[in-house]
Amino acid sequence: MADRTILVVGTFDTKDDELNYIADVIRGQGGGVLTMDVSVLGDPVKPTDSSKHDVAEEGGHTIREAIDGGDENLAMQIMAKGAAGLAARLYRDGRFDGVIVLGGTMGTDLALDVCSALPLGAPKYIVSTVSFSPLIPPERLPADIQMILWAGGLYGLNSVCKASLSQAAGAVLGAARAVEPPKRDRPLIGMTSFGKTVLRYMVALKPALEARGFEVAVFHATGMGGRAFESLAAEGAFAAVMDFAPQEVGNHLMGSSISAGADRMTNAGLAGIPQIVAPGCYDLVDFVGWQQTPPRVAGQERHTHNRLLSSVMMTVDQRREMARAVCGK
Repeated sequence: MADRTILVVGTFDTKDDELNYIADVIRGQGGGVLTMDVSVLGDPVKPTDSSKHDVAEEGGHTIREAIDGGDENLAMQIMAKGAAGLAARLYRDGRFDGVIVLGGTMGTDLALDVCSALPLGAPKYIVSTVSFSPLIPPERLPADIQMILWAGGLYGLNSVCKASLSQAAGAVLGAARAVEPPKRDRPLIGMTSFGKTVLRYMVALKPALEARGFEVAVFHATGMGGRAFESLAAEGAFAAVMDFAPQEVGNHLMGSSISAGADRMTNAGLAGIPQIVAPGCYDLVDFVGWQQTPPRVAGQERHTHNRLLSSVMMTVDQRREMARAVCGK
């Protein structure tokens, strides 16, 4: 009997061989498999556990409506809504333990919705021809998503793509076996910071809070960390937040790609979570170190932290703008 079951999602009409290869690898390692077909036009070689009709109906439409719309973007959004809803329901019902979604741009668009519908701790893997590319919007990435580049396999199986697909299959099954789901036995404090060589408050605060019965999660406020922090705040996951590194607000204001989004410093308040806020590193703006500094901050003092990240010192006027933005939250 399989110890863990993986949901395998994709367009089984065009990627039947690849998806069934993933399923076979999972089964070969002792895992169970559920399959979900998100095709629109064609049909799989053999039936899947959830058909394209099931998916479309979950999204409030029929396959015929998706086809007759004559718009591939609209059709995929119908399937994405249905796949996300169906996956969430199956997971709540205990039908699977992790998900893997395969796709090109269409499948990846859908995969982001499917993975976002699952809770933190549910293993989520996207195998994509566009993994890590600028096509992936950071704001659509769940806090614990895993992505694997699917190279050389756009049409048919070969030794190159099998290397990626087999690793992905083993990874999601291994994650489902090894995952330690978040415990809710202690109130969780969400804290933002940078490395302890820059901001040292967490060194004293974390053990002091833990001694009082709290659990503390510290988020690295460099864009993606802030997005994860905000997504958990929006879910009401925190008993309180200590937002001591609001620099991402300034990054967003100054047009840096190291941004946690326009909703940075808003979700805890909307969720009614108590907040303590401090201006840690608020006078710096981070930029991608290997890119040219934007014209807006050209000529300002710049410090290269490493080959990935550089910081620019804000002017007095920019600090005022940052302060107004934070106070407006």
